[in-house]
Amino acid sequence: MKIDIKNRKFSVNNIEINHIADVELKNNEMITFIKDNKEYDFVAKEWGYYATPSINSRLKNFGYKTALVRNSFGQVYINIVEIEKMNKFLEYLKSENSEVLMWIDEEYK
Repeated sequence: MKIDIKNRKFSVNNIEINHIADVELKNNEMITFIKDNKEYDFVAKEWGYYATPSINSRLKNFGYKTALVRNSFGQVYINIVEIEKMNKFLEYLKSENSEVLMWIDEEYK
């Protein structure tokens, strides 16, 4: 693993983003992100990436829902939403003129 520390700020739709690091992973290396005692894993594979833990198991057990979202430009994203902060997420979607196409964790139980 190689970490390149950054100190760059930029805005997207009036939201300030702090770019703090670039991380280069070798095959089968994993990074676990932790926020409020909830985990999110990202694993490099020789064919690409495991970009999330299991959507209908580990993420759900950590209190997340997984949404497939489309913005006003037709771009599609996967959003991982803290269940207890659902109202904030829905407000964000409305402010960005975005919509949930599917709750992936509900589609694949």
